[in-house]
Amino acid sequence: MTTVVIIDYGAGNLHSAAKSFERAARESETGHDIVVSSAHQDVANAERIVLPGVGAFADCMAGLQAVAGMREALEQAVRRDGKPFLGICVGMQLMATRGLEHGVHEGLGWIDGDVEAIKPADPALKIPHMGWNTLERTGTQADHAILDGIKTGPDGLHAYFVHSYHMKVLQPGALAATTDYGMAISALIAKDNMIGTQFHPEKSQKLGLKLIANFLNWTP
Repeated sequence: MTTVVIIDYGAGNLHSAAKSFERAARESETGHDIVVSSAHQDVANAERIVLPGVGAFADCMAGLQAVAGMREALEQAVRRDGKPFLGICVGMQLMATRGLEHGVHEGLGWIDGDVEAIKPADPALKIPHMGWNTLERTGTQADHAILDGIKTGPDGLHAYFVHSYHMKVLQPGALAATTDYGMAISALIAKDNMIGTQFHPEKSQKLGLKLIANFLNWTP
């Protein structure tokens, strides 16, 4: 049985993520075994890797670095071996060059971009951005396989967001979808074997389950 590892580094919605991946694997009949683990050996042996994340950028990055061997295992599995990877919320943000939350903090550097504060044009819009929004496809990644069968646009399915910062994507062609919250917010990024969602697919009901199923079936 092929394995999907959801990385446990003390900064993610692990239970809900695992349940959603198990359901998507079961309903789409992919046969994946879903494992939550903080062991770098499990990441090295996995077929697919998921990095969730909630909280502050610097805290999440420090938590990831603190897990023995995890940074090296991720670099090997994702960057050199090309295994399918999904970053969720702060897990997506960690893919950036830098995080600008409470100072300047180095990210994984997989996507050229900075994680910066959301600044809506309408000052009445509250921060954090919390709630349900549709997605707008954009750029050369608009037809990416991760979005297969997902209705987007003003009448599309809704994704659940909760965040105060977002990634300003500087990598040409890496932005696949945005959402509107008084400004265009990077909602979905895609590069090579890597996917990142600012929203929480594990909390996004129909859209989320379909996106997870697409990830499980995706061959980069």
